[in-house]
Amino acid sequence: METTVKRGISLYSFQEELFLGQMSVEDCVAFAASIGAKGIEILPEQNIPSFPNVTDAEVGKWRETIARHGCELTCYDMFLDTKRRRDRPMTDEEQIQSIRRDLVLCNRLGIRNMRILVFVRPDVLERCVPYAEELDVHMGVEVHAPWHIEHAWILRTVEVADRLGTQHLGLLPDMGIFMKHFPPVWRARFERDGARPEIAQFIVDQHEAKIMAEYTIYDVAVRMKGNPIEVRMAEALRHAPYSNPKRIRDYIPYFRHIQAKFYEMTEDARDPSLAYDEVIPELVAGGWNGYLSSEYEGNRWVQDVEEVDSREQVRRQHRMFERLLGAHDRENA
Repeated sequence: METTVKRGISLYSFQEELFLGQMSVEDCVAFAASIGAKGIEILPEQNIPSFPNVTDAEVGKWRETIARHGCELTCYDMFLDTKRRRDRPMTDEEQIQSIRRDLVLCNRLGIRNMRILVFVRPDVLERCVPYAEELDVHMGVEVHAPWHIEHAWILRTVEVADRLGTQHLGLLPDMGIFMKHFPPVWRARFERDGARPEIAQFIVDQHEAKIMAEYTIYDVAVRMKGNPIEVRMAEALRHAPYSNPKRIRDYIPYFRHIQAKFYEMTEDARDPSLAYDEVIPELVAGGWNGYLSSEYEGNRWVQDVEEVDSREQVRRQHRMFERLLGAHDRENA
């Protein structure tokens, strides 16, 4: 099958530098273009100061900026503030209107993919499908740890999409669900915060053996009388699933965009935790067309001891993408 796996970046990757004022949004776009990552994923609440009241002039400026760097806007990350009021949560009607507002802005920006937070109920999304179809925006429910592609909650969205026969509702995988090894950068931070090396090693070994998280948490908290940091490290296993990479191919028809989560890259451009070397061949074999959008989340694990360099980390991930995608190209040359 023909495939076109393209490289992009989520502006979320530069949250550290954006927060500290070390980079502007345009700096991020320029950097992405410089490494050949032409797809730009945005978080309007973070990247557009006037959100949600964005003028046509601002929309035009965004389009001009992206075009000037030879890029394209690929995905719009929506949020749903269900607890905006103190006295009550959002009603279903209010949720639908909030999602419709995002769909409209997504369309105005010329974006055709919108990331839907995993907690948004499938029945609420079903009522939003007519708006998504009218505006030609694909609503992709984020498949984020601790959920996985075949989790019952995720499959409810698949069932709705199938029943409606719509091409505007589906899934958006977050590659964090393919954590094959416990991230070394996580372990190092937990140890700096007070986890004993022998307890940390036990937790890492448990993850390597794919022992159910709750068993490990019990062992650390009760049997080993772990300190609060060690218990917290064990609890992190709840968010460290290793989904079967081969299953992603079966769900390719349901997604248009992928968030390429990562926590660290080695100097030789390899991910020590997430199974990209297994997932990308499955995407290629399945004929998937879309963007792998870098989502660097390692800043919070190292910012206590070193200056965060999101650009270098993202650059290394794209070297890995080039290698893995290039291997496919050579095999099919």
